[in-house]
Amino acid sequence: MTDTDKKLARIPVVPRPAATILLLRDDPLEVLMIRRHQKQFFGSALVFPGGVVQESDYSDDWLPLVEDSEGLDPEERALRIAGFRETFEETGILLAKGPDGRCMPCVGETEAFIEVVHASGGRLVLSDLVRFGHWITPERSPQRFDTHFFLCLTAEGQEAVCDGGEAVALEWARPDDISARAAGGEASILFPTRMNISRLAESTSAQAALARWRGQDIFTVSPWVEKREGGLAVVIPKEAGYRETENFVPSAKLAD
Repeated sequence: MTDTDKKLARIPVVPRPAATILLLRDDPLEVLMIRRHQKQFFGSALVFPGGVVQESDYSDDWLPLVEDSEGLDPEERALRIAGFRETFEETGILLAKGPDGRCMPCVGETEAFIEVVHASGGRLVLSDLVRFGHWITPERSPQRFDTHFFLCLTAEGQEAVCDGGEAVALEWARPDDISARAAGGEASILFPTRMNISRLAESTSAQAALARWRGQDIFTVSPWVEKREGGLAVVIPKEAGYRETENFVPSAKLAD
């Protein structure tokens, strides 16, 4: 490998903007989790609904179909639309609301999400999404994501159904139960997921979580990887405010 090749090899991949939603319900506080298809990136992981922002999420055609977009730049608006879209695509839950504030049912079948929202007669209320976290994949990763985490209340009377493509299973779970499973060694619960679940568990209800985090400044977490004896550690700064600052992965697991 030439010096130029080595230099190019060290240039990090540009992270792709992405949005993910912690969809919440109460009595007791639960969050919706999906199991990713094994052929997807982070295959078989237990995660929140979400994915990368698409070009269509930036379209001005969305303006008549959204509320509370004032003060949001095009990037922020697209992030929130992407979160609504991915949630619908992966769980079947449409979070578009009618004039009375109730979520609208999905009407007919169509491929484009903007057509789904239009046909429902509702609008996406962008302020329904409350910023909760912001993580950027480590620089050495082959695929990188600039992921924004949002909290949102689930739509009453709507049942989640996985799409069978990107998501092969779903479950409503208490945050403490997910944390316990991760502590017990369930490898499918990734470090960012585990940290955000533990943060959610600090609230006693969905309404309490929304009230706590609405308007809060969000720390951007940019993890780095350190070589340790017997494996690697993914490290985050203590200023991020999570309960843990690193995730150690033994060499034996890295080889799996």
